[in-house]
Amino acid sequence: MANATHDINEIKRRMSGASAALKTELSGLRTGRASAHLLDPVMVEAYGAMMPLVQVASVTIPEPRMISVNVWDKSLVHATEKAIVNSNLGLSPATEGQTIRLRIPELNQERRKELVKLAHKYAENARIAVRHVRRDALDTIKKIEKEHGKDEIERFTAEIQKATDAGIAELDHMLAAKEKEILTV
Repeated sequence: MANATHDINEIKRRMSGASAALKTELSGLRTGRASAHLLDPVMVEAYGAMMPLVQVASVTIPEPRMISVNVWDKSLVHATEKAIVNSNLGLSPATEGQTIRLRIPELNQERRKELVKLAHKYAENARIAVRHVRRDALDTIKKIEKEHGKDEIERFTAEIQKATDAGIAELDHMLAAKEKEILTV
């Protein structure tokens, strides 16, 4: 199987995409401190399409518990405010002209538990994505099984499983770190 190395690298690359997506989603979960990445998952309806908030506004952190969003186009202020409210981040925007201020409240225990549940949901979606990559790879192997020896197919199957296990372990590690960050006062 001359292209097995290339294939396993492609499989690992696709699995790492799930890690990157999870990292982005987890960075959007607030932990009681202001972070510009908190608004990364917010999508604003602008110019007939859904756009990331950072493409319609600048995000700054003027204080440790405050996020300031300066919307570039005055006509998008309401849409941006609506997107922040609908993002389920638990933030209440205060709008002054084209600037939206978001005060980061202290997290109560109930909200921390909600955020942990949301983090678990994000992690499970990432695990499912990794398993889909594994399934696709195993389906490909079944198609080429006749062309290669049984030993080689078993070796490649084991490599795929090893990559899957490593990918899921990385996701679990990211989840555990975020959970600790959320629950630590």
